[in-house]
Amino acid sequence: MMADIRMLQEQAQQLQVLIGSLSEALKAVNGRLDQQSDTNRRAFADQKLGADNLTNDLRVVREKMDDNNVRIGSLTQEVDALRQSVQQLSVLPVAAVAPAPIDPDAPPPADGATAPPPPPAPVVPVAAGASPQRLYDSAWADYTAGQFDLAVQGFESFIKSFPRSEQADDAQVYIGNSFLQAGDYNKAVEAYDLAIRTYPSGNLIPDAWYKKGTALLDLKEPARAMEAFEFVAKTYPESSAALLARQQIAQTRKP
Repeated sequence: MMADIRMLQEQAQQLQVLIGSLSEALKAVNGRLDQQSDTNRRAFADQKLGADNLTNDLRVVREKMDDNNVRIGSLTQEVDALRQSVQQLSVLPVAAVAPAPIDPDAPPPADGATAPPPPPAPVVPVAAGASPQRLYDSAWADYTAGQFDLAVQGFESFIKSFPRSEQADDAQVYIGNSFLQAGDYNKAVEAYDLAIRTYPSGNLIPDAWYKKGTALLDLKEPARAMEAFEFVAKTYPESSAALLARQQIAQTRKP
């Protein structure tokens, strides 16, 4: 019995040693797992930081590309203006008229006689090929100054010279606004209709529909005005023109 007890005690001691070794091994494994987790966490953080930096770089590149596109569009318009200028200069050359030679044998004019008219001045062609932005800004200055007749002429000249410009739709809508401000409501409606037909995706088309409705109200045509207001409220519900149109609808329907 004593021998068996001694063997059991020795085996228990060995088990305790093994358990201690396993505990140390588990502690080492847990330490390695924690270290690996920290390494993975740092790697993920570095990857996220790299992705954020890449996103910022892409945004900067996109903004620069948009800016370059705008500049290229402006340069294209400038080149078109210069091309038109060259074409007009080639069609309209300067017609300089030389003065008539003086005849030394001709008798002097009698007293009271009318002297011959002076030779006509040289015909100089009108300056052409103006910058599209300068032409638009000139028309806009007339519009903001209340010179609506000049504004209409300037915007029409801009559209005729640069029909593919990104500001052509704005110019057509401002033509309607000029007629509306001047009290010529029929021409205002015609100008807005032309803008709606020609530039259906323009950024000022919701305003064109709303202003058309206001012009129709001034023309005592409430039914057509309501159609315009309802169209802009339904088609462009998030625009400021839609908000104004809904207010007009509510005021018109108010008993």
